[in-house]
Amino acid sequence: MLQTPKQPQIHTSAGILLMCVGVACLCVNDAIAKNLTAHYSPVQILFLRNLIALPFAILIAWKMGGGAALRSHRPLAHLLRGALWIGATILFFTSIKYLGLAEATALIFVAPLFITALSALIFREPVGWKRWLAVFVGFIGVLIAVRPGTSAFQTVSLLPVATAFVYALLMLSARWVDNRESVWTLLLYITGTGAALSLVLVPFVWIPPRSEDLWLFVAIAIFGTAGMTMMTQAFRLAPAVVVAPLDYSAIIWATALGWLFWNEIPDAFTFVGAAVIIASGVFIIWREHRVGK
Repeated sequence: MLQTPKQPQIHTSAGILLMCVGVACLCVNDAIAKNLTAHYSPVQILFLRNLIALPFAILIAWKMGGGAALRSHRPLAHLLRGALWIGATILFFTSIKYLGLAEATALIFVAPLFITALSALIFREPVGWKRWLAVFVGFIGVLIAVRPGTSAFQTVSLLPVATAFVYALLMLSARWVDNRESVWTLLLYITGTGAALSLVLVPFVWIPPRSEDLWLFVAIAIFGTAGMTMMTQAFRLAPAVVVAPLDYSAIIWATALGWLFWNEIPDAFTFVGAAVIIASGVFIIWREHRVGK
């Protein structure tokens, strides 16, 4: 069996650094969104974020992939992905309006578990009993964090779980994108279709932005685009099994930002549930790497 060439250490280190900074940027993006949800609909936040980010996405795609990155061979696939991304983002922005940032972030970590389960159910991919067990254990972690049937349960806690499900569909839909298209094309079109599709919805919820909030809309576009770009590049420079688990460092940033700006302190059940979910996700990433060798 052919062995995958090892990544040069300098590339792996750069990939790790980019992943960590990218995750931090997306957490700042989420914190800004949580602040904006006090005055604006998630649809309007998403529309302005995409509209402001679109020129940056075009520039990044052209710089990294040339003119070919600006063209799509299957635009309908990107339209579907844009719709899924809008759905996932609206669900998550709605959830952080009512939940603590760390709590919502912890629950969205079930996305890799959904990806594994849906890969088996939709694409009939072989998933061994060990990965199925990890999926089962991961959902036990969700139950620990959400605590259904108790006085602590909030229906809105299901929104980050729904976000993770839609996000899993988004990740799997990448298989319908033409193989000739680069990750930079995906980044460009998910931003562009997100702006176009949210334009249809935004007139129903539009509120004229306050002058003091304009810099927040610019900031959320910059941090969101920078985070996605750095995380994308991280996977290009370093093995997925190395950088993918670093996505879970988001719980540290989410907890710190939630405490700093809203005095949010997650309870012990949230941390225990998050630990179980993260352990299951890391095992699935490691196991898929081992099986894929």
